[in-house]
Amino acid sequence: MIGSDKKPEVKAGVESVDMSGKTVLVTGSTNGLGREAALSLGRLGADVLVHGRNEEAGAETVAELEAVGSDAEFIAADFLDTDEVTALADEVRASVEELDVLCNNAGGLFEDNEETGLGVGKTFHINHLAPYQLTNDLLPTMASGGRIVTTASIGHRVATMNLDDLLDMTTLSPWAAYCRSKLANIQFSNELARRLVVAGRDVTSNSLHPGIVPGSEFSRALPSPAPQIGQLVGQFPMTDSVEDGAATIVYLAASEDVSGVTGKYFARCKERRPAPKALDVEAQRDLWRRSAEILGIDEPLEGK
Repeated sequence: MIGSDKKPEVKAGVESVDMSGKTVLVTGSTNGLGREAALSLGRLGADVLVHGRNEEAGAETVAELEAVGSDAEFIAADFLDTDEVTALADEVRASVEELDVLCNNAGGLFEDNEETGLGVGKTFHINHLAPYQLTNDLLPTMASGGRIVTTASIGHRVATMNLDDLLDMTTLSPWAAYCRSKLANIQFSNELARRLVVAGRDVTSNSLHPGIVPGSEFSRALPSPAPQIGQLVGQFPMTDSVEDGAATIVYLAASEDVSGVTGKYFARCKERRPAPKALDVEAQRDLWRRSAEILGIDEPLEGK
């Protein structure tokens, strides 16, 4: 089904799932993969909270969702601003009693990896620290049976992670910074899954590689020529469209096949095995603690 011109919910095999009465937040949903995922979940009957920075694009996405019968709302937030991330979570809590699905999708590859107010590179901040902060703020709001879905990338396979060097960005290319943040996404998702289980929370956490979507940040950023390409050949499933890329997000958000499945990594709606460093439990715990320190917040699910 991947590679066809069908909608994401059809590609994911969830077109018959009824998400009426469920509320989902899709970050980065005013364009690209996030937008397609949001529209797909809206067609399944979910109420959708749309996130982005552009008010006009947000209004357009909300209008499309309302046209298919979804109760939709746009909430603006810049992921480089911790106060705006907090405000986003506050507005979600004010809008809904419970959140059924949180799709941590916002992110990208940035040519400028300038230092942010947290003293880390822009890519690591937006792609990892902001969703870490948002998830922490929304954990009390997650419904029983809730799902947290984090968009990672096959680029994690060529990444290195040295938490002592997070403040040293001068030697990182945009590609290296992106891949590091995607490794962090999977480590975060897995550690979150473990802590939720220990805490007795009926909430799952899984990550995914959406594919190499033509025109996306990932496809434009592939180093060429570079030895890393050889390491990825045969590893990642190619895609043809943003609908293909959104399908796995929708699958993890809606499919009964993954009900209760947690701490896993997917691509093309199938479970895959990530790189060994993504499965390093001690590295996951170190990243979790260090992220809280950088953000200046209490460690989420501390002691779990």
